[in-house]
Amino acid sequence: MFLFVQNASYANVVGSRVASAPAEKAGPLAGEVLETMDAASYTYLKLKTDSGEVWAAIPQTKIKKGAKITIQNPMTMTGFESKTLKRKFDKIVFGTLSEGPAPEGPMTGKSAGNSPATANVNPHSSMASPTAVDFKTVKVKKATGPEGKTVAEIYAQKKDLKDKEISVRGKVAKYLPGIMKKNWIHLVDGSGTAAEKNFDLTVTTDASAKAGDIVLVKGKVRTDRDLGAGYFFPVIIEEAKVSK
Repeated sequence: MFLFVQNASYANVVGSRVASAPAEKAGPLAGEVLETMDAASYTYLKLKTDSGEVWAAIPQTKIKKGAKITIQNPMTMTGFESKTLKRKFDKIVFGTLSEGPAPEGPMTGKSAGNSPATANVNPHSSMASPTAVDFKTVKVKKATGPEGKTVAEIYAQKKDLKDKEISVRGKVAKYLPGIMKKNWIHLVDGSGTAAEKNFDLTVTTDASAKAGDIVLVKGKVRTDRDLGAGYFFPVIIEEAKVSK
């Protein structure tokens, strides 16, 4: 989550809404956990930081009170109201728990003008690999038919595939629901490498999935997508239909 919004309203995050919430991007946020609450797919944390107490939200995970954590790619939202918690936060920081090196993105993306993002994707949770599966052990059979592609082939052929519909089969490495009114999937199939940055494909969809599922994705290839806040996707699959 990777969350990325720039000068825009942010709505429908895990059943919540924002009255007026421009996002402010900053460096990693470090603090001691004072309180935790789980709601939908997020864990809300009250942190003790050098600058005072701060509320934060990360993809749901088990964290004990007293733990000292670091949140990567923090986005400060103002006027955020959680319908699930029935609570409004004047300010809350959305981000991903730092767990070591991560694939690019939160969804997986490249931070424009900076080094690759190192958050849970990993936010976009999301994606120690922040991904729920070890992509190096994944071997998934390629989708059949003329539209069938592997993840690596989509990256390699992105110019020719731009705005065309493709099919790709893979394992859900990370699932991030309800961000920017979309569900986000990180798909791996065993093709590509971390060195080439062509092994993890970001997909947006209205469909649901869960980490570890083997799914068939059909959607349109979009290239050079800038979603704001410095997050840039050289390749992303949008308007996707997901089936098993």
